[in-house]
Amino acid sequence: MTDFWKQQRVLVTGGGGFLGSFVMEGLKNRGAGEVFAPRSSEYDLRKEADIDRVYSETRPSLVLHLAASVGGIGANRHHPGKFFYENLIMGTQLIEWARKNEVPKFVSVGTVCAYPKFTPVPFSEEDLWNGYPEETNAPYGLAKKMLLVQSQAYRQEYGFNGIFVLPANLYGPRDNFDPTISHVIPALIKKCVDAQEAKKDSIEAWGSGMASREFLYVEDAAEGILLAAEYYDSPEPVNLGTGNEISISELVKKIFKALGFKGKAKWDTSQPDGQPRRSLDISRAKKSFGFAAKTSFDEGLKNTVEWYLEARAKGAVD
Repeated sequence: MTDFWKQQRVLVTGGGGFLGSFVMEGLKNRGAGEVFAPRSSEYDLRKEADIDRVYSETRPSLVLHLAASVGGIGANRHHPGKFFYENLIMGTQLIEWARKNEVPKFVSVGTVCAYPKFTPVPFSEEDLWNGYPEETNAPYGLAKKMLLVQSQAYRQEYGFNGIFVLPANLYGPRDNFDPTISHVIPALIKKCVDAQEAKKDSIEAWGSGMASREFLYVEDAAEGILLAAEYYDSPEPVNLGTGNEISISELVKKIFKALGFKGKAKWDTSQPDGQPRRSLDISRAKKSFGFAAKTSFDEGLKNTVEWYLEARAKGAVD
């Protein structure tokens, strides 16, 4: 541990969200000097006046930009315009006002969706511009990728210290299980539990099951972001992941096992698979600031399932 965090005034956008809640805990454990996590009910970060106000009131020395309009494949298909506009306008204005306020460091959290659809596996940061993203996620991915462009341009012209991290697909306790916007792991867990309660012997799963994903446990992601915030100052983007990929069909089997579900999956191939494969080259993060994910997928999935079942029993989630 160093004195770095004790000296910081940290502004965390999205601090009340899934990833943000773990970042907030990490900041507390590190003894961060002052931490501000504005709520959307108080500050609409799509509006320039509210961004101006939040900087004036908090005077941060470090910004961790986690806030996002985000969802799974279905949500991306239904709201491409919303996801593009809200993610772009939030991020670009936050960076501009950080520059105006001479904030010493700005951390943008990007998305693996920014990579081209047919990126060679494992995804290297150098491949980020070698093609167009997978169509269903492209507006969201491109909006996030523009924050990398802005950070690099501002570094070149203004000496702005903006960094850009690219996490793999996140999962873990406190995830969003709303089926209209949830990602694949919470969506499948909920489908299985619903089927068990209804005494059904199958669930519907989207796509062919052949696509692969790399999943990063949310607590590990928070640790990677905080390590990057402290130790990484390069203009180049950096992946955060595990380096391990799993097919969606194998994922379904693991979720069935974790829940004790004896049914089967009925694959709806009329629905998209999304990007064919996802797995990250994680060497830059390890070399640059010593990040390595600690949580195995089986352990993380177990924690996620247990959290959901407990929260559901309490009526905290559906």
